[in-house]
Amino acid sequence: MAKPIFILNGPNLNLLGKREPEIYGHETLDDLKAVCESRAKDCGLAVDFRQSNHEGDLITWIQEARENASGLIVNAGALTHTSVGLLDALLAVPVPSLEVHLSNVFARESFRQHSYISKGVKGVICGLGPKGYELAIEALAAMIGQGGKK
Repeated sequence: MAKPIFILNGPNLNLLGKREPEIYGHETLDDLKAVCESRAKDCGLAVDFRQSNHEGDLITWIQEARENASGLIVNAGALTHTSVGLLDALLAVPVPSLEVHLSNVFARESFRQHSYISKGVKGVICGLGPKGYELAIEALAAMIGQGGKK
């Protein structure tokens, strides 16, 4: 089996199901993890699913993906709109990577409509709730099967 795909979740995503459910839905982070594990298994992949409220943890995990992951899905939460450090880490990692957001960031506040990390990933999926993660897993499976890089 290929190396797992890393699914990295940023600040406040540990509050899914409790924080602004009208925007982020009622599913918890554990629910999302279960959905991702199931979809990845269907695609012949394993996942390493993580969450941190700390930018440095996310940067370290992205760097770890260089050697230990076959692909990367990142929902950096609010750090999407502020972190050049996450962008630099993504640019340094040769595995295929995707950016995911539960909400449609382009239909929200203007400061959420810019992503620093988008330049460091192959594609962006937003506004589809947990289904966006499933689609990202399917896309990564296809990329990995083709030997695809960023």
